[in-house]
Amino acid sequence: MQNATLGPVASGDRLTVMDMLRGVALLGVFMMNIEWFSRPMQAMGSGIPADAAGLDHAVAWAVHVLVAGKFWTMFSLLFGMGFVVMADRIAAAGRSVERVFARRMAALFVFGLLHIVLLWPGDILHTYAMAGLLLMVMRGLSPTWQLVSGLAMFFGMAAFYLANAGLMMVMPDAMLADMRAQFAASAASAAAIYPDGSFAAVTGRRVLDYIQIGLQGQMVMVPMAAGVFLVGSWLMRGGWLRDPAAHRRFWWRLFAFALPPGVLFTAAGVAIGTSFGGGIFDPRAIASASLMLLGALPLSLAYVSLLVLAGSSAAGARVLGVFAPAGRMALTHYLAQSLLCSLLFYGYGVGLWGDLGRAAQTGLVVLVFAAQVAISHAWLARHRYGPMEWLWRWSTYGRRPQWRRATTPA
Repeated sequence: MQNATLGPVASGDRLTVMDMLRGVALLGVFMMNIEWFSRPMQAMGSGIPADAAGLDHAVAWAVHVLVAGKFWTMFSLLFGMGFVVMADRIAAAGRSVERVFARRMAALFVFGLLHIVLLWPGDILHTYAMAGLLLMVMRGLSPTWQLVSGLAMFFGMAAFYLANAGLMMVMPDAMLADMRAQFAASAASAAAIYPDGSFAAVTGRRVLDYIQIGLQGQMVMVPMAAGVFLVGSWLMRGGWLRDPAAHRRFWWRLFAFALPPGVLFTAAGVAIGTSFGGGIFDPRAIASASLMLLGALPLSLAYVSLLVLAGSSAAGARVLGVFAPAGRMALTHYLAQSLLCSLLFYGYGVGLWGDLGRAAQTGLVVLVFAAQVAISHAWLARHRYGPMEWLWRWSTYGRRPQWRRATTPA
């Protein structure tokens, strides 16, 4: 028997701290992603552009060291937390968690594929959809084993990536040179099509870039994301996020535990270098990226701890609460950011590919995100969900959710 109505979480039942964290994570992800609307995807792993100087170099360094890798990880933690909330509601309604959540992941996977083809090949949504199925399979583990398994999956994949650096060191130079030449040719083709190509030409290039780069990366990204989901599930099942003010000691302890390894691994990666001409075929680049990846989860946990601690005070809650409406519309805003950037940087739009330095890109991010925050406050004053959130819930629960807020008392 059903003993509760199955459907989206009502506004009054939401955990505001999660919405706030999601809004902050959305800003960090945008800062990281915008670079790859104006730079070939084949350059991923090469670090800061070699020609960056002055303010552009300073901003690029700050994003590379403090932002890249940390905020998709924060988003992943929140995904795992949200799964616990959703699974509890589904179970309370007497429905199959697996069936409802599988529908939710199927819809997310479709959104991701459309995002790749129509907007940007660096999509994370389809990755989350596949990793979410792993989370669902492992949801029966105890909280402790979720934490252990999650850490093992994340750090195991990062260590595997680091081992590739060692493998490259023993590969014949001629083989490495040949692979670099092929990648350089592909990057040159991308750099010629994206700024001047038609929508059809750019779409074809997007699909090719995903096949060459994104698809292979799923072998590492899916288990890594699933590992972070499990850590997020552990955090939520421990109850520490449901009443942060009552668990400030836990959050301080988590911060003190996570910060040192996060700083240590990140500093080690920076010490190897921040710019590499050989890109992903440079062993030093792979080693640096791997070490920074090892530091990404600990630093992300440290960031989350500080934000939760700040949000547990009255003053901090007022300041950080500004981000909460944007966090409630994260899917809509994530896709809107890609739509805007594709129109600004690609040839079928304004064609600004390569014209904006890292400082100008980051300034654009701040302006656009400020507008998204303002839009979120105005939109949610009259609507229950963002447009994409509404569509996602419809496909998840099999019935159309009420969209507009009631304007008169029932």
